[in-house]
Amino acid sequence: MSLYNEWTNYVVDFVKSKGEPEFWKEYARVETTIYSKALTNLNGEIKGKINELAEEYGVTDVQFMGFLDGINESIEKELDLESMDANAEIDMKIDFEKLYFNMLESKADYLYKLPQWNAIFSEEKRKEITKEWRASKVIVKETKVGRNDPCICGSGKKYKKCCGK
Repeated sequence: MSLYNEWTNYVVDFVKSKGEPEFWKEYARVETTIYSKALTNLNGEIKGKINELAEEYGVTDVQFMGFLDGINESIEKELDLESMDANAEIDMKIDFEKLYFNMLESKADYLYKLPQWNAIFSEEKRKEITKEWRASKVIVKETKVGRNDPCICGSGKKYKKCCGK
């Protein structure tokens, strides 16, 4: 069984036995532990075997796989997680802007508020990324259907007499 499958089984078993809120509390603790150390590496490179890196970061192999699962979209070249075991070699480079954006996206304030970000980005840069993230959430409707326009459903009726009722 791959380490990724162990991770997904771990999540399911944890949620079944202790509940989802307890899982997220535990996962936040693990992520905070790993990111507190990973963000001190200003070149963003993480290299080594999964089991050795897990030991270095103070977590289990399965928990480290959870970290890899979470960060995979924020690195320069995504990893094939499903094919990895505890002895798999990792060679990845974190895209810090993408990571910060994704932390905002997942509402992980316990991560994007870590003091280690001060050495990576200025306050202005963090505000700029936050502004980009907020802008990505705004939906702009191109055209507005008028009351007397043909209905958008294609019925041939006026909008006000059909879907606009």
